[in-house]
Amino acid sequence: MQLKPLAIVLCVATLGITGCTSKYVAPEDYSGFLKNYQALKEEKSPSGAAVMRWIEPGVDANQFTSVYVEPSQLYPKPQPTEKVPQNTLQGITTYYDQVLQTQFSKALPLASGPGPKVLIVRPAITAVSAKTKGLQPYEVIPIALVAAGVSAATGIRDQDTSIATEAAFIDGSNNKVVAQVVRKGAGAELDNSSQVMTANDAKAVLDGWARDMVKSYDSLKTR
Repeated sequence: MQLKPLAIVLCVATLGITGCTSKYVAPEDYSGFLKNYQALKEEKSPSGAAVMRWIEPGVDANQFTSVYVEPSQLYPKPQPTEKVPQNTLQGITTYYDQVLQTQFSKALPLASGPGPKVLIVRPAITAVSAKTKGLQPYEVIPIALVAAGVSAATGIRDQDTSIATEAAFIDGSNNKVVAQVVRKGAGAELDNSSQVMTANDAKAVLDGWARDMVKSYDSLKTR
């Protein structure tokens, strides 16, 4: 009788599908880019996405008359791979800078640098990855698990791309941090394990992050 091993396989497979994978960035995955993570709380962004966020109580968003978006960083400094090469990493930060400036310019004039009454946006890309997709429900059947393993080994299996960011928002008058956010997102799927991730695969995620940041700022102005 092979019922017990089969049950174990099914259990493991089910955990792989429905396990407690949080949409929030776990504390052990914080990069160290932000100075203080203690006050972060689970919140929802204006678009309904899961974020870890802190906003200084009583902060007056109307005090800022312009915004300066610092060049985004890759933090900690990543090691490029065949799947995520250096030009992809550079392309992601370049596009992140552009979309942040585009979105924030809708709320405030862009400043050329820090200064009084300037809101400083200090962003970082803290993770970029392309990994084999998790098990799908139809793959719970043991024979399909074997087939999926073979497909992954031969490069047929689809790949998930993911990316994470941390950002601090600083009062240019006194360099005080007035808000922080940590979040992650899923980029475009790659066709197989041999496909190289490009900056284009992350653009939709970066667009959404920038829009949410500006909407959060706008909501503070009206409260």
